[in-house]
This record gives sequence, structure tokens and C-alpha cells, in this order.
Amino acid sequence: MTRAPNTPPSEGLCQTLGHTFTDETLLKTALTHPSLEGEANYQRLEFLGDKVLGMVIGALLYDTYPRDREGNLSRRQTALVRKETLAEVARNIKLGPHIRMTETTARGGGRTNPSILSDVIEALIGALYLEAGAGVAEAFIKKNWGPYLSADVVKKDSKTALQEWAQGRRLPLPEYAEIKKTGPDHAPKFVVEVNVDGAGSAQADGASKQAAEILAAEDLLKKMTAKKTPKK
Repeated sequence: MTRAPNTPPSEGLCQTLGHTFTDETLLKTALTHPSLEGEANYQRLEFLGDKVLGMVIGALLYDTYPRDREGNLSRRQTALVRKETLAEVARNIKLGPHIRMTETTARGGGRTNPSILSDVIEALIGALYLEAGAGVAEAFIKKNWGPYLSADVVKKDSKTALQEWAQGRRLPLPEYAEIKKTGPDHAPKFVVEVNVDGAGSAQADGASKQAAEILAAEDLLKKMTAKKTPKK
């Protein structure tokens, strides 16, 4: 069932967040998409939540992997705070139905859009931090990102893998180019092409340039691996 734009968040969401907001306006703002013009939206809270999430994840990784060097820790953090991971966490807690947006945006898939889901979950972290403090925000992050800390889950991203694959064969580094951008500003779609001179190219689309680049790199890497391009 689609939540009406002005329906207040359910008690179940507050239980999931681990905090009942006394400032309901703050929670409402964290759940409000920019498509509802004239209302305070989640963008400022998203900015704050992004910083809080990065700090907490960094500390968790530092404690969890005492033998990892800086490069490996950075790679793990990138995987844990990327849009795709945030959107998956948002889906895990069934966040979509609680997001306030116009009916047009909702009909266009707004409540399942990875970019919107990732933005809102960061905004909620920012709201938790402002009202309840760092401890509550940290507890929420630990609970919901904990399963992703496993070394089996946090893998090298496809862009890094493709770059290392090319370097191992003394090929030029991958080059990425935006082919086109479609859709409204709040739900864009990017088409990106990656090319490794002397090996091949691939295209992919995503809700952000970074997402499209990652998918394009993954596709090209699969093609090249299948061809078994020899090392030079």
C-alpha cells in the first residue's frame, strides 16, 4: 500500500531505528523527498548522516581488521558506504513505504529507487545523531551494517579489479565516458561506457555515474575474462 505524502511514520519504523523521536518534524524532514516542493526535505540531513556513517564505519573497520593496511581499510569502507549497500540496508528495514514524495515520483518507482533509498537512510542517521546523539546513531549503524563487515561480503569493486586486470597485461588504464543522461533531476539515469584500448569496451546504465561505471567495468571484466586475454 502506498503511503500518503502527509501520513506520519509508523511506530514500527521508530522501533527499527531504535529511537522514538520527540521532534517529529525532524523525522518528517528526514523522510521527505525534494519532489514535495515547499517542504523541508532530507538533503541537509543526508549530508550530516553521510559524515556520521563514514566516521562510524571507519572506526568499526579499524577495530575489526587490526592487521589491514590503510588501502584495504579504505577499500572496505568504500564498499560499505556505497549507494548500493545503503539501498540494500534501506530495503532490509523496509524504508521505502515511509518516504514522503509526490504521487508522480512514487509511480515512477521512487520508493524503490536506490539513489533515493540511500539518501533517506543517510538522512535518518543524521536525524538520529541530532536528536539522540552519537551513541544511538552508532548503535543503528552497527546493527544494520554489521552483517556487511565480513571479509566474504566486502569485495574489491569492479573498477579496481578492471584496472588491476589491465595493468597486469600492460594495457592502458580503463577510460570512462558518460554517453547520456536521462530522467528528472531527482531520479536520473546515466549511461556510461568504459574502454580499455586494445581489449574492448562495454556500456551500462545506473542511477549515478559511479554506479554505471561500476556496472560497465564489471561487464567488461566478464567479457575479457571469458576471452582470456593473455598477459604481455
